[in-house]
Amino acid sequence: MMEWRRMDAALLVLLLGHLATALEVPLDLLEGLPQPPTITHQSPKDYIIDPRENIIIHCDAKGKPHPSFSWTRNGTHFDIDEDPNVTMRPHSGTLVVDISRAKAEHYECVYQCTARNKHGTAVSNNIVVQQSRSPLWSKEKIKPIVVQEGVSLVLPCRPPAGLPPPIIFWMDNYFQRLPQSSRVSQSLNGDLYFSNVLREDSRNDYICYARFPYTQTIQQKQPITVKVLNMDAINDTMAAFYNDTDLFSEEPADERRPSFLIPSGPSSSKTVLRGQVLEMECIAEGLPTPEVSWTKVSGDLPAKRTSFLHYQRTLRIVNVSESDAGDYRCTARNQLGSVHHTIHVMVKAAPYWISGTPRNLVLAPGENGVLTCRANGIPKPSITWTMNGESIENSPKDVSRKVEDDTIIFTDVQTGSSAVYQCNVSNDYGYLLSNAFVNVLSEPPRVLTSANKVYQVIKNHRALIDCASFGSPIPKIQWYKDSRSSILEGDPYIFHDNGTLEIPIAQAQNSAKYTCVARNKFGISENQIYLEVKEPTRILTLPEYKVVQSGTSVVFDCKVKHDPSLIPNMIWYKDEGELPEDDKRFIIESDSLTITDVTENDAGEYRCLRNTTLDSVSATAKLTVVEATPTPAVVSERPDPPTDLELTDQEKRSVRLTWTPGDEHNSPIQRFLIQYEDSLHHRGHWHNLTEVPGTKTTAHLKLSPYVHYTFRVLAINDVNWSRPSAPSKVFRTEAAAPDDNPTGVHGFGTEHNNLVISWKPLTGHQSNGPGLRYKVMWRQNVEGAEWMTETVANSTKFVVSGTPTFFPYELKVQAVNDHGEGPEPAGILGYSGEDLPVAFPENVQAIVLNSTLAKVHWNPVPSKLIRGHLKGFKVYYWREHEHDHHKNNNNHPKQILTFSGNHTHGMLPGLHPYSRYLFNVRVYNGKGEGPHSPTQEFETPEGVPGPPTSLTVTDTDIDSLTLEWSPPHVHNGRITSYTLKYQPGKTPTSHPIAWPSSHRPPHKVRHVSPFGNVSSSVGEDGALISWEYWGPEKNVYVEYILKNSEGEEEWQKELVNGSQNIMLKGLKGGSSYRVRLVAKGHHDQPLHLSEEVLVTVPAVVSRQVDIATQGWFIGLMCAIALLILILLIICFIQRNKGGKYPVKEKEDAHTDPEFQPMKDDDCTFGEYSDNEDHKPLKGSRTPSNGTVKRDDSDDSLVDYGEGGDGQFNEDGSFIGQYSGKSASRDTAEGHESSEAPSPINAMNSLNSFV
Repeated sequence: MMEWRRMDAALLVLLLGHLATALEVPLDLLEGLPQPPTITHQSPKDYIIDPRENIIIHCDAKGKPHPSFSWTRNGTHFDIDEDPNVTMRPHSGTLVVDISRAKAEHYECVYQCTARNKHGTAVSNNIVVQQSRSPLWSKEKIKPIVVQEGVSLVLPCRPPAGLPPPIIFWMDNYFQRLPQSSRVSQSLNGDLYFSNVLREDSRNDYICYARFPYTQTIQQKQPITVKVLNMDAINDTMAAFYNDTDLFSEEPADERRPSFLIPSGPSSSKTVLRGQVLEMECIAEGLPTPEVSWTKVSGDLPAKRTSFLHYQRTLRIVNVSESDAGDYRCTARNQLGSVHHTIHVMVKAAPYWISGTPRNLVLAPGENGVLTCRANGIPKPSITWTMNGESIENSPKDVSRKVEDDTIIFTDVQTGSSAVYQCNVSNDYGYLLSNAFVNVLSEPPRVLTSANKVYQVIKNHRALIDCASFGSPIPKIQWYKDSRSSILEGDPYIFHDNGTLEIPIAQAQNSAKYTCVARNKFGISENQIYLEVKEPTRILTLPEYKVVQSGTSVVFDCKVKHDPSLIPNMIWYKDEGELPEDDKRFIIESDSLTITDVTENDAGEYRCLRNTTLDSVSATAKLTVVEATPTPAVVSERPDPPTDLELTDQEKRSVRLTWTPGDEHNSPIQRFLIQYEDSLHHRGHWHNLTEVPGTKTTAHLKLSPYVHYTFRVLAINDVNWSRPSAPSKVFRTEAAAPDDNPTGVHGFGTEHNNLVISWKPLTGHQSNGPGLRYKVMWRQNVEGAEWMTETVANSTKFVVSGTPTFFPYELKVQAVNDHGEGPEPAGILGYSGEDLPVAFPENVQAIVLNSTLAKVHWNPVPSKLIRGHLKGFKVYYWREHEHDHHKNNNNHPKQILTFSGNHTHGMLPGLHPYSRYLFNVRVYNGKGEGPHSPTQEFETPEGVPGPPTSLTVTDTDIDSLTLEWSPPHVHNGRITSYTLKYQPGKTPTSHPIAWPSSHRPPHKVRHVSPFGNVSSSVGEDGALISWEYWGPEKNVYVEYILKNSEGEEEWQKELVNGSQNIMLKGLKGGSSYRVRLVAKGHHDQPLHLSEEVLVTVPAVVSRQVDIATQGWFIGLMCAIALLILILLIICFIQRNKGGKYPVKEKEDAHTDPEFQPMKDDDCTFGEYSDNEDHKPLKGSRTPSNGTVKRDDSDDSLVDYGEGGDGQFNEDGSFIGQYSGKSASRDTAEGHESSEAPSPINAMNSLNSFV
């Protein structure tokens, strides 16, 4: 009969499940709406307090009307008014105990909070309050320990019992951790174990420390002295140590098989709770040092949750589950034998929720609902229900309520049935207590979204229009647009369960008034909401690249079009930093930025950002500042160092530094550099902190925690940096939790079953406090996977063992110090170790394209069978024989073609015609190659045969001759005939004519190019060349040359091995280049060339001014031409008269044959001098015959250009590519030596220069 009742209850639950709805009453929005109490905050069940601080026991609740609070202590009513040391916070149930007038141990009790109003009563957990304890070590005199070398040793710690238990570690007198190894390790109880002692273990400062985390105190045990002696030393010092030492092991310590120090006996047992951490240890002694290993007798260790600590002596399993119960065996082994110990593990479980805590119910009169309390545990927990804190059996009868084990079923509820129900689940290992209310309300719908709310969205963006509502029963939502003639439904609208209306791509026609209507059986409510679709913001005039002289002004335009109803805001940035507000030279207007009195420091990249309340756009332009016309220099010196450093406004992480500038020495100070020294971490090293403009003498410095700062200031002007100022006083910042987490987090595997998590550690400056360590977190990248955590120190990597092969993991590394944890780190994706692929490509086929080229096809390999990162495919192929050699040549080596990436086909070039080939395909990953596919074969067709190896003329006669030749070395098929070609020529001699193989006429064969899909694209960084390549050659490079270059010029080369694209930089703007790809094999193999592509580099706009188009320059050239014409006429007249013209007189007057260059200042000829060494640059000599001849050592800028074409930079300086002297120079020199200079030649030279 009971079973039938259970079945009926289950069917009723299924029937009512869709009718019961969990709903939270919005008390902050609906005034006067009744609700039973709900506990919102309470102290933990086991509440450990600091005895030095006031005791605060939290209990907060909400409800309407606001609930009142009461407490019980140790099961009886706690009258707070009777205890003057206890107060209750207003509008809360939180208790505050003032321990300044009482002892904390008087309040170590079990507390429970009750929150009630007229609709019900909610209760808190039992809160057990205990104060943390950090007792002192009992004083004892520890005698020195003398042991024989090789024996085992245990140094006891035995810390005082604390609450919670202390953290144990061993250190020396210098607060350095004692080194541990597989021979020396610390047990879980804190004792230090030596499997065997060595002479170097002798020391007098074995110190055990106990750190109590709540009080942040550390207790220290008296130092232990250990002296390790061999047998002879023990006999010599027996008398000296006999009275005040403990002497162990009088017999010599020989090699011995292992035995366990802990645990004792052949077996033991251990009980652990579900979800907790299971730690088992086996420490063995022996000589040599034993190695410890672990196995699970009744199954496998859970690889994802298992780790080994203390050099394999501790087995750790996190998040224990029922499947972890069973027998575990630890084995200690050395060369002399082994020993085993079995640990029987029993897993128990405190109660835990199966489907979450019971959920609140808001029901309307006449509705049905279900409260469910699903929990489990080991042993199986008992479930009890209470109502308003009282046993449900003692509560008033309610015909609408029926209790069935873990379920309460409500049918046809009525007004007045509101109450708070408590579900208590308990067993021997703990309990769960949860409150869930049933609130019976008859409420008409209410739309909670503000009336007439306006939503604005940019065109083509998503629009979300909210309609939050409340009612009992839950109201249904309907939407209308403009008039309420029809309900909105279907595309382009999406309706969400919470009432929100979504328009995926908003358009102008979607701007309208929308009406949201909420209905239930008690009424109707509606609200009008407006949607406005705005035009996007666009930039009409972009800022352009500018080149200006220092001292002038520059204007950047940034004209924007935006929606007229939106108010735009203009912000300008320089090199991604905002412009200085105090610099009046920067003038920001609505559509432009003006910079007056430009300096070299103003050079950089400027970005205009135009944003509205809905969107933003930006554009950038570069400013280049060149030197102005030089002015006479003023003698300047570097500035004197600043003085009078003072620290004010001292905060936890900031301080203000003020100083007095030193003498500028005729050169204004441009900026100050503030440096600091950290005497705590890096004494003696100065680091740059910040720079401030030269007009400021104070700076507000942001500092890092846990640093001892000393500051100094340096000044700089146009000459140099000043000497550093005298250091400031030391400013110490307090320690804090880390602000940053490690960067460069990577996850990879070195073996097929491990995962190595590595990171870039924080610097000492970033640690923010002592005790820096790293919290390493990992979990499999699958839904529902749990995080595994391990904390390490002084390390940059952590190895997770026992992982599945090549499985994705989500990884996090968080910085932790003694003051807390760093920010929540971002997760990155890593993979465990790779293994060799286990499958080969299927459906492998070959298609012969011609006699020397074949195409191989295959199907992709499933990623799970690759077991690693797919690197590519390798095609192994070899020639078995040629058809006409009858398989005599079957020892051809295998050739390998590698195709990187996820390919499904590849080309096999360079094949031998008329041959049979065998091939197979393999996939490979980062670990190596997988198995090869079944070997396939294909045959190449006949190809062009080679030339005959010899040709001989014999038996010559008057009208006939005999020709004899030998077959070609390479047949490439079956030779069917020979073609003889001849033509009349010179009379032959009577000797036979033979062509040896080394002088045969070349036989041209057209090779198939291994390149394909060669393409190019030009950007700001250069020309990007991309291609496909399937050839076997390893040396691949790109060649390029100017389109109109002459044949003597060499192609420029760029090596591109292993890549299939390259960025060509440094190309001239406005020029076209021929580009091709070259694959080079051995020296005796021909080059493989791709087809040429033409790359045109656009000219740089607005970067240089064409001088030939300037009016002043054209006028100047016309004036010069007129003067030369007049000069020619005068020369012609003087020659006819036989007289001398002035130029001739000037030539005769000069006796120095040196040719002097023209000076810039007075347009006369003089020596060119460098600013540094003032050495004259010699030109060409002028011979006596009047011709101009160039010395062999002479050089010119034209010789280093490409085709004599020079370029001028933005500042007017010459740019040339020094690629060696051109081939045309010798020819030019020859013409110069044979031609006398004339005015006509001078005009031609001038015109060519212009």
